[in-house]
Amino acid sequence: MGLKLKIIANPSSGREMAKINIEDMLSYMVTQGKVTRADIYYTAGQGDAKTFAMNTDQEEYDYLIAVGGDGTVNEVVSGLITGGVDIPLAIYTSGTVNDFATSIGMPTTPSDFARMLMDPTFKRVDCGKIGDEYFLNVAATGLMTDISYKVPSDLKTALGPAAYWISALKDIPTMGKTIPLTIKSDGKTIDVEALMLFVSNTTSVGGFRKLMSLADISDGVLDVLVVKKIDPTDIVPLMARLAVGDHLDSSKVIYFQSDNIYLETRSNQETVLDIDGEKGPSLPVTVECIKQRLNLIIPTEEA
Repeated sequence: MGLKLKIIANPSSGREMAKINIEDMLSYMVTQGKVTRADIYYTAGQGDAKTFAMNTDQEEYDYLIAVGGDGTVNEVVSGLITGGVDIPLAIYTSGTVNDFATSIGMPTTPSDFARMLMDPTFKRVDCGKIGDEYFLNVAATGLMTDISYKVPSDLKTALGPAAYWISALKDIPTMGKTIPLTIKSDGKTIDVEALMLFVSNTTSVGGFRKLMSLADISDGVLDVLVVKKIDPTDIVPLMARLAVGDHLDSSKVIYFQSDNIYLETRSNQETVLDIDGEKGPSLPVTVECIKQRLNLIIPTEEA
């Protein structure tokens, strides 16, 4: 008997390739006799993916598939947890950026993704929690961390990843601006002038595939990286080290792991968090790790 699938997709993701990829994936599975039902829910605006996920009858479907970028996946994850739904989840990389899918090597072609669904491996994975919001990949603030939700959707569709780099250029004049942060975790307090802050569940953040070098999606802790205030001449060399994962011993960064992190700013200015590419809450916040909350479908080691 074939699989019963619920698919939640952002039709504008991946330069509007999401629909084509879904059709090709399903066509492949039909030819193999591996799917008997596929209900597709296309999002039309913010919050749709969360609503669709919340209202999933886990007795009616075998798997839930999220198709889109980090923002779409974030909404699906939030919907599943908020709705108390625990159904195997697969993530199809169709967005301009999808750090989580990249970090675990999710298939990117329709046929490869279909084969993963037909011969699945399941893994319980952690997620982050801030108040009543959740994230699968990262919460961040500081230099260039708000680019994802500042770039217009039509620009992402037209230019793909280049849209992020074009927008990032606008942040160059503010590279000397820092955030006075107080971080409390495991009985310790850190006061730091931060250029950037990342609290992540995975190794890949913002296209830097080894940024959170020690991260593990199932270890019950989140990885915290703070880039301290630095001289403008040190920015490019440090970015190069961040890109290759050679930064943990740098005096310019703070790196640690914890399942509970309190963040506040000593500034009177509002400091907003980016959560999986979407605008999140303002500091102060407490970031928690929910251990192995999601049942994720992942590629086999052979794949």
